[in-house]
Amino acid sequence: MKKSLLLLLMLIGVSAFSQDMITKHTGEVIPAKVVRVNEYTVVYSYPNETVENIESIYAIEKIVFSSGRVQQLSDKIVVNSKDDWEKVVILEDKSYIAGLKKGKEIKGKTGFISFHTGNTADNKATKKLKMEAAEGGYPFILLTADKDINQSGATGPSFGAVQAIRKGVTYKY
Repeated sequence: MKKSLLLLLMLIGVSAFSQDMITKHTGEVIPAKVVRVNEYTVVYSYPNETVENIESIYAIEKIVFSSGRVQQLSDKIVVNSKDDWEKVVILEDKSYIAGLKKGKEIKGKTGFISFHTGNTADNKATKKLKMEAAEGGYPFILLTADKDINQSGATGPSFGAVQAIRKGVTYKY
């Protein structure tokens, strides 16, 4: 009787202290209690704390919940050279960079001489931005400026020659 009561108390104690395990793409494992998984972020708290922490899903490989269920969140993006520019992800919200390491500021733009339409200018400026990030080994860019300037110098949509300017900050794991 004493053994079964002791075993029951041990099981209750173990389940009370069971926790979720967050595995980041860096290999770091965070013991935590996951509060919620949003579209682009994970909200969690550390054991014996109530403060909520936010981490981007881009920084997290998977979560192993205390129930044993495993939820894959994102695949690691490996950028080795300028040729991997298409793998670079452009992020548009600061919460999407939580848990990533800041790199350098970069800029991609087209010239007026090229006579791009608005759409092709956007595509060319974005490609230049991604190529610069890839060259530095950065898989993520937080977009900080997105502007089109037409031939007359006005910003916004226009007909005729357009210069597109994209600025951002690079991030990695």
